[in-house]
Formats: sequence, structure tokens, C-alpha cells
Amino acid sequence: MRVVAGDGTDPANRHRGGKHFPKTILRFARQFRGRQTDAEGRLWYLLRDRRLDAFKFRRQHPVDRFILDFYCSECKLAIEVDGGGHNASRQSLDDKERDRLLAQHGIQVLRFWNNEVLSNTEGVLEAIWEALKSPEQRPSP
Repeated sequence: MRVVAGDGTDPANRHRGGKHFPKTILRFARQFRGRQTDAEGRLWYLLRDRRLDAFKFRRQHPVDRFILDFYCSECKLAIEVDGGGHNASRQSLDDKERDRLLAQHGIQVLRFWNNEVLSNTEGVLEAIWEALKSPEQRPSP
């Protein structure tokens, strides 16, 4: 079954029209779009406008109570670009819990470090492309 944006079946698409997410979450998402890191900016340049094999990505996309750095709803793939603060034990535990909750919605999460995106951009894109092409990520006919 292929999910159509805004049909109410995918929690990542329920925000259309601002009806299902608190305005604070949507406001934070807009603010984050204006304050991206260099790594997020580089990755967004490569993912936007269907530049990666025609897959559509959204930036700072709300899902449930989270804001995902990048999200492809067609494949239910989230990409998170993390800085050094995510190395702290508390933040690391929070990230694992977040990934677990997103998995309950059928969303796979790929995590990359800022320096990895900046120093090995090609490798990061290859990992994203492989995840997009994996059989689990392909929509059903």
C-alpha cells in the first residue's frame, strides 16, 4: 500500500494544514530550517528537489512529537545529522528512545555525524541511496 500525503494513515503526513500538530512544533520546525548547520546545509543541497534518484525529501519535518532533520515519506526514511552533543550519554539514550518510537511508526532512521557529512559526503550519500533502494524501503505496488 502506498501512502498518500495527508491521508491520515501515516503519522508523518498528518500535519498537512497544521491541523494535527501543535503550533509550537510547527514553529520550531520553521525555526530549525533557518538555523541549519553546515553539514545539514550540504546534505540538503544534495537531497532537495529530488536530486537523489528522484526521491523527495523534506527538511525539518514533524513526526509525532519529533522534528526530523530530513524525511522521505515515500520510503519512510529519516536522516539525522548529529553534532558532538549527541555523544553525551543522556542525549545518546534519548536518541535511541526516539529511534525506537519512530520504528514503531515504520520509520527507519539513519544517523550521521556532522564531520562525517562534511568529510565523507559521497559515502553518506551512498549509505542513504542504499537504504532508499533496499527492499524494505520500496513501496508496495
